[in-house]
Amino acid sequence: MPFQSPSLLIGVSARIYYPFGPVLDLGGVWTKTLHYLEQSVAQMLMHGGALPVMIPAVDAQSVVQRAELNLGHYAASLDALVLQGGNDVAPESYGESPLSPVWHGDAVRDQYEMELIHAFVDAGKPVFGICRGLQMLNVAFGGTLWQDIKTQVPHALDHVKPNMYERNVHSVEIVPGTQFASLYPPNMGNGLINSIHHQAIRDLAPGFVIEARCPDDGIIEAIRRSGTGFVAGVQWHPEFRQKNDKVTFDDSPILLDFLQYARQACL
Repeated sequence: MPFQSPSLLIGVSARIYYPFGPVLDLGGVWTKTLHYLEQSVAQMLMHGGALPVMIPAVDAQSVVQRAELNLGHYAASLDALVLQGGNDVAPESYGESPLSPVWHGDAVRDQYEMELIHAFVDAGKPVFGICRGLQMLNVAFGGTLWQDIKTQVPHALDHVKPNMYERNVHSVEIVPGTQFASLYPPNMGNGLINSIHHQAIRDLAPGFVIEARCPDDGIIEAIRRSGTGFVAGVQWHPEFRQKNDKVTFDDSPILLDFLQYARQACL
């Protein structure tokens, strides 16, 4: 899709790399905390005719302090928000303690993204979550997560296979009567999606509806906030789908729906 005028400016929450522990003696930039926008997410938005703008986080060690930053300025200046995938959501962010030290998550990013979400929602701007982003939306509005699917939902499929990454796929079933379902032909009730997550929604946030599930184990794969506006997320990674992919279903209508809401919101 060609870029349109005026250009849509889509804010994207930063993924964060922390130089914890050994850094393989790489030195240089790898000894620093990095905020980054994954290329595939940027390309997905650009392919939809939008201009991605990464929104960095701040913490207690930042030169700019949180008290000096008004996140409402981002919401006022940008047309929509995308929440990238990345580190686990910290269990403390939904009132729990980590069941394992390796599931400690990223509380700094959690807090920043929750504030960003509410700033954009309050401004009437669309918000779309990808993988961790779906989980973050659920937590931001009062839901909880399974800290580890394999441990806590033992009958579930393997929703992550590190040696396969985005090549790990499973079925998804679209819930009839939802906005998601309206984007596809009536007879298209299911398909295949990539799966790269070990956490998932446990208790759905109040005011949200389930738009897709994994039919094999019931794990929630897509949600949307009820009412006006656009606040929605998917558990898979639409940015990883290749243009000529004949295996996973075409999720470009979801992106176009999001961008259409964004364009309407900026008129």
